[in-house]
Amino acid sequence: MTDRKTVIVTGAGSGIGKATAKRFARDGYNVVLNGRTQEKLDEVASDIGSDHVKVIAGDVSNPQDVDALVTGTVTTFGAIDVLVNNAGIARTGQPGKLSREDFQSMQDINVGGIFNTVTTALPYLEDRSGNIVNVSSVSGLGGDWGMFGYNTSKGGVSLMTQGMALDLAKKGVRVNAVAPSLTRTDMAGGIFENDEKMEEFMKRIPMRRPGEPEDVADVIAFLASRDARFVTGVILPVDGGLSASNGQPQ
Repeated sequence: MTDRKTVIVTGAGSGIGKATAKRFARDGYNVVLNGRTQEKLDEVASDIGSDHVKVIAGDVSNPQDVDALVTGTVTTFGAIDVLVNNAGIARTGQPGKLSREDFQSMQDINVGGIFNTVTTALPYLEDRSGNIVNVSSVSGLGGDWGMFGYNTSKGGVSLMTQGMALDLAKKGVRVNAVAPSLTRTDMAGGIFENDEKMEEFMKRIPMRRPGEPEDVADVIAFLASRDARFVTGVILPVDGGLSASNGQPQ
């Protein structure tokens, strides 16, 4: 089945990952859905409704699960062309309040998960002159109140993206990242205590609305496409202008 390109999307059970998987399916890819919750992935696969979709559940912070993900992908579709590292978690808390467990879990999943997937999938990506798109965040470009642990992990994603891009360019593998701001996902709902807090944050976004998962998915698809063939090492904000204003309300 190597006549079609193949993409792995981690964190594909909801939000940006779900929208990204659907976008690649529309673009004619074989799509491998990865995440920790089998039921959510099965629902996404059912929504896509294609024979060119495979579900491989697992935790990207677990190297054995990642081995199974990559092996299952290659066994089923014969190749890997694009790796979208979207899996991530967010835990809030100020210094002295954020637990060691929550801090470490963000590093293990948000940063360590990318290390695991890239390390394991890289030989196959090199064979296809493939590319990697990581999901960072505007929280990886600057600090947020009460989110220093998340800032740490997403800052790591941004710098990892650039470092990998430099090392892998000569091998023909492009590495880029998107940096979303507030996006209408379950994760965002967990960060903000209530709707009033979310409305207050939206005042900082020049376009005066949260992003939709599809807004981010379309940019991921662009970075993975031939249209972006000379683009690598980019951290592309998808944030309604937030980073251009340095987060200051009008």
